[in-house]
Amino acid sequence: MNDTPTRLPLNRTTILLLVLALAVIWFVPLGWRHLLPSDEGRYAEMAREMFVTGDWITPRYNGYKYFEKPPLQTWLNALTFAWFGIGEWQARLYTALTGFAGVLLIGFTGARVFNAATGVFAAIVLATSPYWNLMGHFNTLDMGLSFWMELTLCALLLAQRPNLPTANVRAWMWVCWGAMALAVLSKGLVGVILPGAVLVLYTLAARDWAVWKRLHLIGGLIVFFAIVTPWFVLVQQRNPEFLNFFFIVQQFKRYLTPEQNRPGPFYYFVPVLLVGFLPWLSVTFQSVRHAWRLPRQPNGFAPVTLMLVWTAFIFLFFSASHSKLLSYTLPIAPSIALVIGMYLPLVTREQLRRHLAGYALFLVVAAFAALFMARFGNARNPTELYVEYRSWVLAALGVAFVVTLFALWLNRRSRAGTLGAVASFGAAWLLLGTIAGTGHDVFGRLSSGAPLAPAIKAEIAKLPADTPFYSVGVLDHTMPFYVDHTMIMVEHPDELAFGISVEPQKWVPTVDAWVERWKADRYALALIPPSTYDRLLKEGLPMQVVARDSRRVVVTKPATVAAPASGASGAATQDTPAPDAPAPVEKPQQ
Repeated sequence: MNDTPTRLPLNRTTILLLVLALAVIWFVPLGWRHLLPSDEGRYAEMAREMFVTGDWITPRYNGYKYFEKPPLQTWLNALTFAWFGIGEWQARLYTALTGFAGVLLIGFTGARVFNAATGVFAAIVLATSPYWNLMGHFNTLDMGLSFWMELTLCALLLAQRPNLPTANVRAWMWVCWGAMALAVLSKGLVGVILPGAVLVLYTLAARDWAVWKRLHLIGGLIVFFAIVTPWFVLVQQRNPEFLNFFFIVQQFKRYLTPEQNRPGPFYYFVPVLLVGFLPWLSVTFQSVRHAWRLPRQPNGFAPVTLMLVWTAFIFLFFSASHSKLLSYTLPIAPSIALVIGMYLPLVTREQLRRHLAGYALFLVVAAFAALFMARFGNARNPTELYVEYRSWVLAALGVAFVVTLFALWLNRRSRAGTLGAVASFGAAWLLLGTIAGTGHDVFGRLSSGAPLAPAIKAEIAKLPADTPFYSVGVLDHTMPFYVDHTMIMVEHPDELAFGISVEPQKWVPTVDAWVERWKADRYALALIPPSTYDRLLKEGLPMQVVARDSRRVVVTKPATVAAPASGASGAATQDTPAPDAPAPVEKPQQ
């Protein structure tokens, strides 16, 4: 396809400066926030346990077998810990790298399949859309999955270019098959089911049967299974219960039934996408209309049709699911960005002026609305936190407003043109998300429990290595990571129910049973919700507070209290925890 003209030369220096600026804003803040429950704490702790135990086959969470998801991200996070130490930015590094790589990949694909301007503008759209930007800075599985699915889509688009040598087609298709395999190792069967269904639907919609002759099925399947098979075989050999739980419970029941208690209406993802692509909503309709009118390639392949089918099917697939989370539709973000990126170089100066002026007004209205944030305060998140966060939000909106005004000024200058104005406007939203996201740590400090960790670790250091640490009636997703220690679940299994079912000796089924064990232990620690702590204190259970906040109380067994040994008088003590307690997973010396 012919290059689309733009009012600013797309030279390598300009593109390199944009990439470097993005890299600074993208990676520097990774360690500025505490880990949030539940996803960030869960996946960081799983990687920590994998690293310190050396078991790279059987994923564990809080000491229990955890087969809800495949291990690719856990492997890479554990490697990050091995190379750079255990910490918050290290836990987010893989997610950030895949998000950043996704921006570069969509730029490269847009430039090669369409034209240079499309590639640059598509990369700007993806990098600055809140959906992709914010998800790229949280330690969840969906960004990794989305990158590998994006690579699947982009490799297919790159392989189907006309007049491409056969060796190049084969190489790109092998990349496509390999990316699907890594998507499966990221989050399961969706990594292959969704691309496969999209290809079938594209074939029917475009009546492009010839594309199947260029998929290199035999070689591709060899690549796919060579990557996917080893871990599934090894984990099943070591854990006979794996296949049924992973495929039947997690892959099919999760989608088809409401067992996961993550319901949502069919339109659940509509507001997600509206907010996720908020900076570019005013040009979305025109972008789709422009893309739809583009002709097929000379070889009959229709890349725009494939992208639109990809977007529509994945959106509808997750909309129909009984289990919904905000990040599930993230894999469609790159295709949306590419469609918008095809249109942006064509907007006139007047169209862009109206776009920028409208968003400048929006930022002013948003700042006025932010003044009322304090009204959201409650017992769990006090008003003071909202007041503190309001300052961050107002600062973020102020910076975005100023940069948007700069984009308006650039748009008036013929030499700066479309790219300068669009890049500046994108930077406004990128900075808005970065500043407001960083400020969210006023809530993250409390929810993570990290401020309590030094006192707890100091107490652990005083006790024998086999001292049990109980989690009474609650699963705290972040505390095990921050204190470098797993916990024994009491009464409430939460999402560890499967691991407990296959290793029932590793938990305490009731609080009453735990109370008896606590009385018998010579040394012990426990994390308890404040309400439960108050009740147990009134009942006279011996406890000494180590650290506490509004969400959790961590206690130790008082040193002066000793349990009587069976058949003996006096204050005989028990030196070891009960034999069914899981061994603690502690941080090795760095």
